[in-house]
Amino acid sequence: MVRDYPLHWEADVVLRDGATAHLRPITADDADALQRFHVHQSPESVYLRFFAPMPRLSPRDLHHFTNVDHSDRVALIAVLGDDIVGVGRYDRLGPSSDAAEVAFNISDAHQGRGISSVLLEHLAAAARENGIRRFVADVLPRNRKMLTVFQEAGYEVKARFDDGVIEVRFTIDPTEKSLAVMEAREHRAESRSMERLLNPSSVVLIGASRRTATVGHRLLANIVGGGFTGRLHLVHHEADQLLGLPTVKNLKDIEGPIDLALIAIPAQGVLDVVRDCAEHGVRGMVVVSSGFAETGDEGLARQRELVRTARAHGMRVVGPNSWGLINAGENVRLNMSLIPELPKEGRLGLFSQSGGLAVAVLDAVERRGLGVSTFLSAGNRADVSGNDCMQYWEEDPHTDAVGLYLESFGNPRKFSRIARRLARSKPVIVLKSGLSSFGVPPGHSVRTSTAPREAFDAMLRQSGCIRVHTVAEMLDVAQVVMHQPPPKGPNVAIVGNSDALSTLIADACVAAGLSVAHKPVALHPQASAEQFRAALTEAFAADDVHSVVAAFIPPIATEAGEVARALSEVSAGSPEIPVVACFLGVHGVNRALNNIPSYPTPEEAVRALAKAEWYARWRRRDPGERFEPADLDLGAARSIIQQALDQDEEHLGPEASAQLLRAFGITLWPRTPVTTADEAATAAFTIGYPVVLKTTAPHLRHRVDLGGVRLNIEDEAELRADFAQMRASLGPGELVVQTMAEPGVACVLRTVEDPLFGPVVSFGLGGDAIGLLGDVAHRIPPLTDVDISDLVRSVRAAPKLFGHNGAAPVDVPALEDLIGRLACLADELPEISRLELNPVVVAEHGLAVLDAEIRVARTPDRSDSARRELPS
Repeated sequence: MVRDYPLHWEADVVLRDGATAHLRPITADDADALQRFHVHQSPESVYLRFFAPMPRLSPRDLHHFTNVDHSDRVALIAVLGDDIVGVGRYDRLGPSSDAAEVAFNISDAHQGRGISSVLLEHLAAAARENGIRRFVADVLPRNRKMLTVFQEAGYEVKARFDDGVIEVRFTIDPTEKSLAVMEAREHRAESRSMERLLNPSSVVLIGASRRTATVGHRLLANIVGGGFTGRLHLVHHEADQLLGLPTVKNLKDIEGPIDLALIAIPAQGVLDVVRDCAEHGVRGMVVVSSGFAETGDEGLARQRELVRTARAHGMRVVGPNSWGLINAGENVRLNMSLIPELPKEGRLGLFSQSGGLAVAVLDAVERRGLGVSTFLSAGNRADVSGNDCMQYWEEDPHTDAVGLYLESFGNPRKFSRIARRLARSKPVIVLKSGLSSFGVPPGHSVRTSTAPREAFDAMLRQSGCIRVHTVAEMLDVAQVVMHQPPPKGPNVAIVGNSDALSTLIADACVAAGLSVAHKPVALHPQASAEQFRAALTEAFAADDVHSVVAAFIPPIATEAGEVARALSEVSAGSPEIPVVACFLGVHGVNRALNNIPSYPTPEEAVRALAKAEWYARWRRRDPGERFEPADLDLGAARSIIQQALDQDEEHLGPEASAQLLRAFGITLWPRTPVTTADEAATAAFTIGYPVVLKTTAPHLRHRVDLGGVRLNIEDEAELRADFAQMRASLGPGELVVQTMAEPGVACVLRTVEDPLFGPVVSFGLGGDAIGLLGDVAHRIPPLTDVDISDLVRSVRAAPKLFGHNGAAPVDVPALEDLIGRLACLADELPEISRLELNPVVVAEHGLAVLDAEIRVARTPDRSDSARRELPS
């Protein structure tokens, strides 16, 4: 079978050294480039690939290698500029075989950059799409590099030696190990690419200006004023010098390598500059220029060409429409931004999609004395995103906490897995705008989302991110998590010099989910610093106190600085207990407090402490094991879905739904359609009383109150009477007879395939809890056993599952197992556009899945697939 050119196989990737390359299927037009690639290979590389000398490819070979059907014969090439630097291909072993022979050939000049590994990932994904499940390869024993690629890919590789050749075989379905290998490689590569951007030793500014009221002049002044420790080059077509620094007329006049280019010229000229940078070998660029996707379709096309050209030549792009980046470290001191002053060096990494807001954030950081390690403004986020920055900050020894201001999400699934890993070692504080439904900021290319707004919060909770709602709250929390030890529990001691203030703090603690360990200590308003010291010493010494809130209203007699010193000294004696302070109306005590966070109001102090306590609790908690039952039949499930898609079915029928669920270990209780009372009686006799009689009408099938369901029918006479009444009240329509389930708690489980988030699993208790009150919880697969347990317990009606008001508790482990299996189904089958199990009756022992509605659709690739690629 010959397929059309699979455009979705094209991808930009980050290589091991942080540079980028473009992957795409080979075409007949690549014959000359493939020949150039081949003749530049060493005789050794040619022999390892073809097992024979071959100085040139014959016309027949060229035609064979470049004319493929994208099904049984597939070839992917890695391209840098106009040059092929790697080839990966497979050939199916037979017309109906699920195995293919695979081979790779990497340019001698580019070996060791991870091209083989990334080609293998993409080739395996293409093969699985074409129904291939196994790869085989013949490798010469001395080709250790290729053997290592297979062995380290994370697959279960089997090898045997025969007739001087090592035959390698492995299944290419993703495994936990292969996904972990891919993520580790992705992390190292993207971290390295950001290191190249944020730690340059040589920078060129293209667009510097002599006119002071211009962006180019301001950028130059900021770089110079920051004291950049590396080499700064300036390109200007007219001036010989700017701010006392020499200039060159063209980029090609600069000798030596350039790590980073800062571009601040009109948008119409940026592409030419990008091509010049590519020719010079520049490693990355920051595009401050506006006039791209934020201006409309023409600008969007210009932006896409900018990114395509840069990536094709190994470069990452910050922007366009960016406010720049900053590295405040003493060994770099780079203020390549529109921020007037280089911030104080600190331990906070900041990412912002909005340049304007970044000014306010960095100004507030400076006023609070926090300082930053690195800062990046993504602008239109055409390439570099917050995900890239998190990859870097995870390894950066100069960053202790991360703050993210997000206006849109490009890949929330990838964000979730990166943030979950990062948050295990460093706090991640997230401020997200756009909750008012006023749309995506101009210039941001994102997939639309139909998921409930609560799904975003659920994703952050799963990932251990600290959600905040204002810039001030972000920095409030940063002060605690960066300068105080993590709270070991929720118990808070309160010490103040006002009854009203102490009561206000106690109320704020309870509202925020903290516990007041003892009665708040309210000293006399005229209490001295020594009296404060004594009360604080007692509070810190209490066995059941996990953190302390100290509050002070300045009286006439006592100096605020004296109280601050007392608090600092007492706190230093208990370094494992965090403390926050509230000095109402007092300025200038931060130095005396010695890194103890101080807030102007008690509510702000308590709110920041509560966020820190939640994060510390998340860090202490066992993350659990990924829920992966061993009895899943993915092959059978995919076959059912494919059959439905081939027949253009949007809804799975009862039998197909039962088969699909059975493939994931879920039993759907059978039901018998009936059209007459006699048929109903026969069905009930067959399955045994008691039974349920219900309609299949969508708006009535779960509504006992509206007559759509008759429960606990004990005999034929009752069944016939109920049948007649339902026919009379509901009119014609299908009815079904089903076995009566054991008494229990009715639950509703749903999954949706969201274009942005991918699969979203929802859970709630049936009836008014979900229908009227909207008491629904959400999680993003894949889930761990801890995620599933949290999901069940996070709805407000959850106490009904555990024996509320004297009722017997139900089988929660069975419910959690069902949710886990449903999450696996949603994660493995993106073609399931919507699935609802309603009702699921959870009894004291076991549960019953009584009804299922499953919709299928052909969906685009998820934003985070089993192959590494940069967003398009």
